[in-house]
Order: sequence, then C-alpha cells, then structure tokens
Amino acid sequence: MEYRRFGRTNWQVSEIGYGMWGMAGWTESDDAQSAKSLDLAVENGVNFFDTAWGYGEGHSEELLGQLVKRHPEKKLYTASKIPPKNFQWPAKPEYTFDESYPTSHVTEYTEKTLKNLSLEQIDLMQFHTWDDGWSDREEWQRAIEDLKASGKIVAMGISVNRWEPVNGIRALKTGLLDAVQVIYSIFDQAPEDELFPLCAEIDIATIARVPFDEGTLTGNITKESTWPEGDWRGTYFVPENLIPSAERADRLRPLIPEGMTMAEMALRFITMNKNVGTIIPGMRKERNVLANTATSDGQGLSEELYNELRTHRWDRVPTVWSQ
Repeated sequence: MEYRRFGRTNWQVSEIGYGMWGMAGWTESDDAQSAKSLDLAVENGVNFFDTAWGYGEGHSEELLGQLVKRHPEKKLYTASKIPPKNFQWPAKPEYTFDESYPTSHVTEYTEKTLKNLSLEQIDLMQFHTWDDGWSDREEWQRAIEDLKASGKIVAMGISVNRWEPVNGIRALKTGLLDAVQVIYSIFDQAPEDELFPLCAEIDIATIARVPFDEGTLTGNITKESTWPEGDWRGTYFVPENLIPSAERADRLRPLIPEGMTMAEMALRFITMNKNVGTIIPGMRKERNVLANTATSDGQGLSEELYNELRTHRWDRVPTVWSQ
C-alpha cells in the first residue's frame, strides 16, 4: 500500500481508502460480510475509512466504530458526514443555510456520530452537502472552530455535489476547511480544472469518491442491467443515464491492458494524479478489497494509456436523476 500526505493535517493516509456507503445504504448489505471486508482492508494497509450518518441512519458509523475497536494497535483515520437538516441530497441553491446546517444541528449530529462510533473524537467531519451560497455565513465557521476547540473533531471538510466541483471553492478559500470530497474518475475529470489546483495551492486534502461511476467503470454494467427494488442504483441508472454510461464503458474495453480489469484501470487512472489524497471505492466483498488494494503499488498506468484515457472525459451537469 502506498501512502500520501493528507493536506495540512499531515496525516499519512492510504492511497486506497474505504467508502462505506454500500454497507448500510444499498440492498444486499450484510454486517458479517462487511466486518470481514473491513478487517481485510486493514490487513492490506487501508487506514482511511469514510462513512456518514446518512448511511443507514448511523449504522455504517457503528460498523466503523467496531472496526476501530478491533484494531487498537493501528491508527485508523475516521471520517464521517453531517446530514443536512432538511435531509435533502444534493444541496440546491434554493435551500437556505438555516434549513441545512444551523449550529445546533451541526453540533447534534457530530455528537450522534461520536456516539455511533463509540469515540470521543473523530478525525474528519464533513458537511454531507454544500452550496457555495452559504460560504459567508459565520455560523458554520464558528461551529468548526468550536468543534475543534472542544476536541470532538480534528479536521473539517465538505463533500461537494455530483458534477459541481467548483461549488465549494468559495468555502475552501475561507481557510477553515481541511479537506474536500469530490467525484473524480476517468469520466469525471472536471476537478482538475479549478478545484485541484486550488487545493494544492492552499494545502487542502482531496478525497476522490465514486471512482467507478457508481459501477459503470467496473465493466459490469450493460444496457440491460437492473437492480433489486429499493436499491439506489435503480433510481440513478434510469434509461437516459444507463444507456450512454454503458456505451462509454464499451468504448473503454479495447484499452484495458492484458491481465487487468476495467476497475483496476479506473483506480490506477486516479492514482496517476498526485493531487488526490485518497480514493474511497466501496468494497462490500472481500474479493473487491483484495483487487482494489492491490492497485496501490506505485505503478499506475503507462503514460500512453493514461493520456488516451484522458480523452474519455465526460462533462455532465446535474439533473433530477443525478441526485
């Protein structure tokens, strides 16, 4: 496992982190399976785990707390997210700050997270949604200072909306945030334009989420793919998204090197960008843990393949199904 400096925190975090949404927010989640996968990840060098209260109303946080207790000899970096008070994802310009992150709500859910984790302090707390129209509000700025001063959090970050990597830049420029979580993949390269350069300039850590485009870049999604009732992916991969996604994945297949999977190629593409602090793929099954952690070997991709993959950038704008 390779490790990278996590911005101004100076943490050395695993290049491959662990996204825990699938352990509580999707169908087919199984706690025993999740625990085995989490333990295997630790054994293979993963030390950064990202969850949220919104993943099963705290259940995923409980699983992370249990993991930390099972491995007292290792430093595991814990990250979670405060849900917006209106429980609406993503943030929209018409949502006011007061109905999203008033100070009392921020404090309440930080304490709920700590209770779920059975910890007195979390390494990284994040706003689960964000709109830059809130950037000048002093309430959230003071809330961060108070949470740090009380020792409840070490660092604070934001998770920016899907396909809106610049909708957070004003907040980052306040100097009060330590990390930003953004969708970044072969398809979603827009963070390279403005977000990553700013983060490099002011030493803010970046977390690359959704590295497989919700499954498209694993190579397992086709135009005929379906999901069980209640599975979030069924609402995301509506026909107007599923069909072009599958078509773009098909265009990548001839580029996959011999002995490599599309998923491995997708992760290695991200590791080539040194502005990324850690990548957080979801890994519900042990075979996924082994495959994903194996990509962190310092090898990346050939420059020729990397440059070819860059031509597959897909700029999209938020819509009703993008959530």
